[in-house]
Amino acid sequence: MTAAPLANKICLVAGASRGLGRGIARALGQAGATVICTGRSSEAGPRTDQRLETFEDTAREVEAAGGKGQPYRCDHTNEREVDQLVAWCLRRFGRLDCVVDAVWGGNEGYDGDRYRDGSAFGTPFWRRPVARLGESFESGVYAQLLLARAVAPALAQMRQGLIVTVSFDTAGGYLGDVFYDLGKTAMNRLSLAMAQELKPFGVTALALSPGHVLTERVRDAGLAEQATETPLYAGRAVAALAADPDVMRHAGQTLHVADLARIYGFTDADGRQPERFTLQS
Repeated sequence: MTAAPLANKICLVAGASRGLGRGIARALGQAGATVICTGRSSEAGPRTDQRLETFEDTAREVEAAGGKGQPYRCDHTNEREVDQLVAWCLRRFGRLDCVVDAVWGGNEGYDGDRYRDGSAFGTPFWRRPVARLGESFESGVYAQLLLARAVAPALAQMRQGLIVTVSFDTAGGYLGDVFYDLGKTAMNRLSLAMAQELKPFGVTALALSPGHVLTERVRDAGLAEQATETPLYAGRAVAALAADPDVMRHAGQTLHVADLARIYGFTDADGRQPERFTLQS
């Protein structure tokens, strides 16, 4: 593997303003890729939950890491904006090699203890406002489908490419919260379906399952000690997958970052290889 294995790759990271999206964009930059960093939180406009992080910041981190960063504002729950984003990418760069969906708005308004409606993570389903389900699905599987259907024609025409959806493995059982569990299950199932339909065209789709990640929200909620890894760990997993000429063997699977670390030999920012993380029931 060369020092910059993704030097000629064009990557799109959706939901790159902060969290896992930012870590993934940075890792792709470290591998030399050109990374289009998208999100809603912009220096020039509104920011999600009034947070400080922006996708422009992420593009600059990509540049500092050794890649080429390109910021682009997009609401990934808006079909027209997603279609315009992909059309712009293809005009500007001619192709897309790796598309990462790190969009997830299920934690918006969560302060580490309660959501805006007063419920907590794991509150019994009969005590939860049903509107929360719509929010989880819109910012999860719906956003995932909008992006995938926008990029699929170009990838299928090229007969190559990788679509990675950042999710969480549901095979081990219930994830402890009805809306989180339903949202992630649907995202994983869509990844499986996309893999089946894209495989004849040489395109790989899969889902990625990180651990308890030290994101900005986790840090600010006072939960840093519970985190098992940084966003860069998942980012290096994506970079390894994007550089793998035999990535098709993973198609349709929900892959654990920890397992990929042992397959490909990468580490987290501190040089460790954290083990698989599972939610305690």
